[in-house]
Amino acid sequence: MKVTVAKWGNSKAVRLPKSVSEDLGLEPGVQLELVVKDEGILLRTPAKSSKDLLEEMIAEMKRLGPENEPETVDWGPDRGSEIIDDAYSRGEIALQDILKRKSASKSRSASPPRKQSNASRRRRHRMG
Repeated sequence: MKVTVAKWGNSKAVRLPKSVSEDLGLEPGVQLELVVKDEGILLRTPAKSSKDLLEEMIAEMKRLGPENEPETVDWGPDRGSEIIDDAYSRGEIALQDILKRKSASKSRSASPPRKQSNASRRRRHRMG
């Protein structure tokens, strides 16, 4: 199929025939990916992002309804690296406690850098 390049302001444009846009489900405003290759150009619909795929899966799940939800499988007790045994998982501390501790350690680590010793400066000088 041949198409004509036309002037559109300071750019050039290619008009897609109605049959092509209907077959591909293209509507005005849809973005396409333009790939320049040695033999020419390739215009294609971009790959979906993980966010788009997740939104599609959630919409499909809602469309199917809760009666089609898969049953929960009991895989047994946790083993090996699945086991998390810390204060947070035991419910002894909350997320806010962890965040407070992180912000306190960041403020303490903002001390001025230590001076480099003469020996390490000489070593670095010899190494290049």
